[in-house]
Amino acid sequence: MKSPERGPLGEPPQLPSGQTVPLSPAYVAGGLLFMSGQLPFRSDGSLETGAIEVQTRLCLENIERFLVGHGLDKHAIVKSTIWLVDVADFAGFNAEYAAFFEGKFPARSTVRSDLMLPGARVEIEVIAALEAAA
Repeated sequence: MKSPERGPLGEPPQLPSGQTVPLSPAYVAGGLLFMSGQLPFRSDGSLETGAIEVQTRLCLENIERFLVGHGLDKHAIVKSTIWLVDVADFAGFNAEYAAFFEGKFPARSTVRSDLMLPGARVEIEVIAALEAAA
């Protein structure tokens, strides 16, 4: 793993508005990588505001890209926390989530909540085990 034994990973992100968010994209401690919540940002930094399936897929792809960049893969994820804006999105979210994890599901909590960026319908936070990279 390319990550430190303990400490923050990455630089604080910048929102489409230009505002820098005071957080670390991830933090390593106790043999775990704690990843900050991921919103459905496209590769150009814009926020996807479409269907829950598309938003979910983007969040999960962004998580996977970050993990791979730090020597892990999606199967290193041991816990996820999900925030959905609308309970009606639960089935569409679950379909994308199940396809992504291919039957090897981490522990999970899912709650309904408003999100900080208008148009975002899902936010996903994960914890990954560092030894999964071995």
